[in-house]
Amino acid sequence: MAALIRRIISTTKAPAAIGPYSQAVVVDRTVYISGQLGMDPANGQLVEGGVQAQTRQALVNMGEILKAAGCGYENVVKTTVLLADMNDFTSVNDVYKQCKYA
Repeated sequence: MAALIRRIISTTKAPAAIGPYSQAVVVDRTVYISGQLGMDPANGQLVEGGVQAQTRQALVNMGEILKAAGCGYENVVKTTVLLADMNDFTSVNDVYKQCKYA
């Protein structure tokens, strides 16, 4: 089997990986982005303002990683959103469906 070429993606415009992983990796023509939180990349802290502000920041972070990989939201085919509280579903979804942060 031919070896796949992996390209590690990193940008200072999104929070740095805090473990032994990358912000993203490109394999062939597919970008795999590590989970993103609503953290401010400047200080590494969750943004204030609750779940909607954190959702918005997580999407901004993801957008910056996508840009660093040479693509944008228009290229996304799958996402997974994990919620700590299902009562936040509507609030998160309201931000997610407006995703124009690219």
